[in-house]
Amino acid sequence: MSTVIDIGIDGAKLLQPKVFGDGRGAFFEAFRASWFGERQRWVQWNISRSEGNVVRGLHFHKLQTDYWVVPQGKVMVALVDVRPQSPTRGVAKCVTLDEALPQGLYIPPGVLHGYKIIADAMVMYLVDVEYTGKDEYGVRWNDPALGLPPEWYGGPTPTLSKRDAEAPLLKDAMER
Repeated sequence: MSTVIDIGIDGAKLLQPKVFGDGRGAFFEAFRASWFGERQRWVQWNISRSEGNVVRGLHFHKLQTDYWVVPQGKVMVALVDVRPQSPTRGVAKCVTLDEALPQGLYIPPGVLHGYKIIADAMVMYLVDVEYTGKDEYGVRWNDPALGLPPEWYGGPTPTLSKRDAEAPLLKDAMER
C-alpha cells in the first residue's frame, strides 16, 4: 500500500510506499497498476543514469503521462503546470526524490518537468505513450518566467545536453 501526497499541481502526486526493513536491508513496492486506475496503461520503461550537477529537461508532453522512481541517488525535480485550462496553471514546484525515502512521482500530460542531479542517480520511469519525439516540447531549464523556487536556479552551472541548452524560453515553447 502506498500513501498519496498532493503536491499542489492538479493531477501530479507523490506516492509514498510502505518500506519493510530488517537486518538484511529493505523492500518496498515501487509500482502497482492498481494505484493508477483501470484506464492507465504503461507501455514503455526507461532508465536514466546521470552524474551530479546534470540537468535533464525541462520538457512537457501533450499526451504522455510519466511515473518516476529514483532507486539510486538524489534528484531535485522541477514541475510547472503549463496546461491552459488547469486550475493550477502556472504553479511551479520542486520536489526531491531520494533513494533514502522511496517515492514515486506521477506527472500528468501538460506538466513541465525535468530534474537536477544532486547525487549521482538512476531515474526509472514508466510512460503511457511510446517515445517518437513528436510529443516532447522543450523549455529552457533556467527561464525565470517558470517561477521555480530559488533552489532550482542556484548552484554551479549544470551539465546540459545540446538540445536542453538550446531549448526555447517558456513563452516561445507555448506558441508551438
